[in-house]
Amino acid sequence: MKGAVHIFVVGTVQGVSYRSWAVCTARELGLSGWVRNLQDGRVEAVFEGEPAKVRKMAELCKKGPPHANVEKVEIKKEMPSGFEGFEVRR
Repeated sequence: MKGAVHIFVVGTVQGVSYRSWAVCTARELGLSGWVRNLQDGRVEAVFEGEPAKVRKMAELCKKGPPHANVEKVEIKKEMPSGFEGFEVRR
C-alpha cells in the first residue's frame, strides 16, 4: 500500500538547491512524485511511496538542504496518483 503527501515549504527555499536536494533525497528513499518552485517563493512537492518513507521525507523537508531556512511546512495527505520516478516541474 502506498501513501502520499502534498507539501508546501515556506522560507528561504529558492536559490538554495532545495529542489535538487528534494530530488536526490526522494530518489534515495525510493519515492516518486515531483517538486517545483512557486512564484510566491514557496516550494511545492508531492511524494508517494511506502508510508514510513513518505513520513520520513515530510520530516526531512522541515530542515531541507544546508543553505535553506525553512520557516513552515504545510503537509496534506493525499491518495497516491501512481507517479513513475521523481522529477522537477517548471
